[in-house]
Order: sequence, then C-alpha cells, then structure tokens
Amino acid sequence: MAVAEQAPSALAVPSRRDRTPLSDAFNQLIKNKIAIAGGIFIIILILAAIFADYLNGYALQGHQAELDRTNQPAYAKQTLQDNNAKPFEQSKNPNLEGFVYWLGADNLGRDLWSRTLYGARVSVSVAVVAATVSLIIGMAYGMIAGYAGGRVDDLMMRVVDFLYGLPVLIVVILMQVYFKSLGRRGGEEGLVGLVLNIDQAMGGLFFVFVALGAVNWLAMARIARGQTLSVKQKEYVEAARATGVRTSGIIFKQILPNILGPCIVQETLQIPQYILFEAFLSFIGLGVNAPTPSWGIMINEAYQGLRSNPHALFPPSVALTLTVLSFNFLGDGLRDAFDPRLRE
Repeated sequence: MAVAEQAPSALAVPSRRDRTPLSDAFNQLIKNKIAIAGGIFIIILILAAIFADYLNGYALQGHQAELDRTNQPAYAKQTLQDNNAKPFEQSKNPNLEGFVYWLGADNLGRDLWSRTLYGARVSVSVAVVAATVSLIIGMAYGMIAGYAGGRVDDLMMRVVDFLYGLPVLIVVILMQVYFKSLGRRGGEEGLVGLVLNIDQAMGGLFFVFVALGAVNWLAMARIARGQTLSVKQKEYVEAARATGVRTSGIIFKQILPNILGPCIVQETLQIPQYILFEAFLSFIGLGVNAPTPSWGIMINEAYQGLRSNPHALFPPSVALTLTVLSFNFLGDGLRDAFDPRLRE
C-alpha cells in the first residue's frame, strides 16, 4: 500500500519570539523622528560634558581670565607669546603656536566654547542627580502610601498636599539664600563644616541638588501612589498575597516593575524644569559659585553687555534651549511609546 503523502498543516506557521510591551514601546519610539533626534542630541551633550577636557583644545578650564583679549569675536585667532604663555603651561599640546576662539570670548577674555562645554557638565549633573533623587524619594513615598491605604495613606498624602501648596520657586530661593549665607560665614565645624566643604569642592552644586531634591519629589509621589493603587488590585497581586508572599516581596517584585516605566517617563518630562531651575538660580546669583561655568551665569554676564557684545549671549542661550527642547521631545516620545492607546 502506498503511503499517502502527508499534506502540510494549514496551521503550521514559522515560530517567532512573542512580542513584549518593551519591544512594542521601542518600535513605537524609533518611529518618532523628533524624539530620536532629541535623544541623539542628549547623548552628544553627555559625551561633550564628560570629555570637555579634551574638546576645548587647550588648558583654559572655562574660567581662566585673559584681560588683554576681552570680547573677542568668533573665530578670532590668537597667537601665544612669551608674556602670555603662563595659562598654557599645562596644555596637552606644548607645541601649540596659537588657538582660535571658536565662539568668541566674554568680557573677561574667557573662551566661550570652553565655558559652554563645562557649563554642560553642570546641566547634565543637575538633570541626572535631581531626577534620580526625585524618582527614588517620590516612588518610595508614593508606593508606601498607596499600598498601606487607609489612615496611613490619608496622612501621608495630606503632607504632600501641604507641601504642594507652597510656592516652589520661592522655597528654593529661600533655601539657597540660607545655604549661601552659611557658605559666606565659614568657620563652621562638625557636620555643617563638612557639608560646606563638600559644596565648595563641587562649586556650589551640592546645595543646588539639595534645594531641587527637597521640593521636586512631590509630583512623583502622587503619580507613584496612583499607579500603586491601580496595580495592587490586579489578580496577580491578589494571588501573591494569597500564597503568603511578604509585603516587601509584593512591593519590589509585583508593584515596582509595573509602575517603574510610567514613573521614569514622567520624570524624563520633569528634567527640563530642573535644568531651567538651575539656570535661573545661577542667573540671579544663587546657583553655582563663580568661577564655575554655568549657562545661567554666562547668560547673566552676557546680558549686561548685550548691546556692545551680543555674540556672548548666543552660545549659552542656544545650548540651554536645545537641551531643554531635546529632553521635552524625548520625554514626549517615551510617553507616547509607553501608552498602549497610541500604538499601532
């Protein structure tokens, strides 16, 4: 008897890896060209901040004053002479015969290209540290309030409501005024003296981190609480609770992984606010300490000589604008990518 040929099954399809929410979000994100452009600019900015020592081309650390070369225009070429060679003794290229002010010089003869690069370090540091502090404190506070519920939730959220009613900008300014007064007084010992020394070593950034982190976790706490209230009613959380899983296990293994994505996306949207906060504080003299380069300080110094030397205003202003727009574009793209209602 001839063996009949087995017809191929109509249900046989090539096996493939199942799609995951993360892969769907990534595919949605790469379709957003503006968000990708913003992400590329942010990566370039971070690399420029890390390797600023090698991109400036010579030993000016963004605060070396050259009073005989004030207000130089862009692409002004300078030649090193014997009487002006001291600032370049630590140059990485001792045979350098001259250099170019690619973006010009400010009213003290400081290279704007170098100061803009080193100012990027301040903005990137503020973005990373402030966002991390806000994310950790806000998520921890919100998850505890949302999971505990009842009176604990009411009490914790009333504290958030009270703090949320305070004018954030005024609170930050008052905190910075107090911190600056401590730094000017000096002579402190113990823990206060140690903190002041740390702030001095960081160029005034430590107190900026404290001021921003103390008031910007409130919105994240509300978001984390709402997400926790939604997730803790899911079936898999109820099943884990019924099988005797500890509260810590439910929070860290069931709730945290499911609310982390939306919280990170929301924090990304808040990063431009942190950068603008730092620039504003530096602009009014309550941010980083001079001569540490900061885009806010550079804008303030250029604003005073805007009529005579407008070129000094463009580098920090353009850098600040592009950075804020890039984080906004990337945050909007991440929000759209992680929203299932917007996926194809």
